[in-house]
Amino acid sequence: MNQFWIMAPYAANPPEQFEKVWEYDLANDVISIGWPGFGNVLEMSETQLNEEVTRKYSHKPPQTRSLIANMLWAFYHRIRPGDTIIARRGRKTLAAVGRVAQSAVWSPGANPLTDHAGYLGVEWQVSPRDKEFSSIVFPMHSLIEASSEDVEKLLRPDEPMLSSPEPAVGTAGDVVEDTAIFVLEKYLEDFIVSNFNAIFKSKLNIHQDGEGNDGQQYTTDIGPIDILAVEPETKAFVVIELKKGRPSDQVVGQILRYMGWVKEKLCTEGQAVKGLVICQGRDKKLDYALSIVSNIDIRYYSVSFSLRENP
Repeated sequence: MNQFWIMAPYAANPPEQFEKVWEYDLANDVISIGWPGFGNVLEMSETQLNEEVTRKYSHKPPQTRSLIANMLWAFYHRIRPGDTIIARRGRKTLAAVGRVAQSAVWSPGANPLTDHAGYLGVEWQVSPRDKEFSSIVFPMHSLIEASSEDVEKLLRPDEPMLSSPEPAVGTAGDVVEDTAIFVLEKYLEDFIVSNFNAIFKSKLNIHQDGEGNDGQQYTTDIGPIDILAVEPETKAFVVIELKKGRPSDQVVGQILRYMGWVKEKLCTEGQAVKGLVICQGRDKKLDYALSIVSNIDIRYYSVSFSLRENP
């Protein structure tokens, strides 16, 4: 049975480098994968690959090492001719769709623009190409298996939302007290990310993982974190959640769960985790809940809009 795979040909930033690598892939009907320094993965057993990843990335958390090993194993050993590849640019753009024509080969230096060593032969379709979505629809991992239902949604003319591991906020059991604020803060998240340095004045930086993915809608196995940041001064992770019209108890419980996940899965020894809730106005219930939690702060935003007769 043919399978479906979502894959990033290269890190989306800087975009100029992505375009150069992607042009090569389209021109040569291939897609490639990085993480050099392991030797020929095609000649390794799964156990050997896990040992090599652990050796090279001993400084990274176990979950990250496992993720890298699983993606490499899938690329070199699980993807087969006839499978479908959905190439993504960042997390909001479908770059192209293709059918795998040749299993993975080990070819270091094939594309001088990258240090990628593994290549799949892919027959890229003319359409769809460069399909942009208004919200994040792709998980952050470089390579992930997708369901036929997910692929069908991506190829529909209407806006899709991928199924797990990234459920839509406000669905799947979430209670929304104020729909208008929920909609506003969905757009506010993008605004904050786009203006992050100006808002936080370099006191926080958006987290970037080893693949160049940023921390917006950061994928976890308990749901997506709105924004995952890092405090340069202390090296602490900062989990940022927008209230999005939800009850206070739900927001506090969720940010604590995410902070616990980050502590267990991402933090190195001695690295701290902090939380930051962003909301529109004062909420006494939220104030009471956070008054006894020392590592979660709250910030309030305001929106100004006016009409004038002249520009």
